Amino acid sequence: MRKIIDAEGAVIGRLSSYAAKNALRGNEIIIVNSEKAVITGNKKNIIERYKNLIKKGGHSLKGPKISKIPFKLLKRIIRGMLPDFRKGIGKEAFKKIRCYNGVPKEFENTEKIKIESRNPVKFITLGELSERL
Repeated sequence: MRKIIDAEGAVIGRLSSYAAKNALRGNEIIIVNSEKAVITGNKKNIIERYKNLIKKGGHSLKGPKISKIPFKLLKRIIRGMLPDFRKGIGKEAFKKIRCYNGVPKEFENTEKIKIESRNPVKFITLGELSERL
């Protein structure tokens, strides 16, 4: 079964846990508007934490390698909620997850699932975070 999720205004933790659970159940997950998903908390602290993670980088062959592109950031967060993305059911579930910035033409007229959450006071969108990194 295919589930299309609109990430606009959705808190990243709730969105990614929902996507991971459904992918483990065997559903194909498509997330659109990845750049409009929000991370709650103080903007300065969030930006500083991600800058440190990217700067750390390790050696050329080691990690963590964190992308600055919003849909790749979201996919990495979802990957962290899967049991083991390298083998077994985690690997199969990770293959079923696709993320997009914006809405591709093939999904414009389809019904999308909206993950509701209270509007946080302090937050930063993934698009804004990737611009500042």
